Amino acid sequence: MAAQKKSLQITQTKSVISEKQNQRDTLRSLGLRKIGQTVVREDTPANRGYVRTVAHLVKVEEIDA
Repeated sequence: MAAQKKSLQITQTKSVISEKQNQRDTLRSLGLRKIGQTVVREDTPANRGYVRTVAHLVKVEEIDA
């Protein structure tokens, strides 16, 4: 049996106005541009670090992909 890969479903919940430039860049690198937009990314340590940087701006759910 193959192990199922985990993914992160990331939804932007707050605006980037008045946030630091590195946080804006992190959201952009995750592929988020608008409030309410959702992306699915592979669950890797790098992506977890991105999410931790902008945790106050996003909602994250683990999903099986």
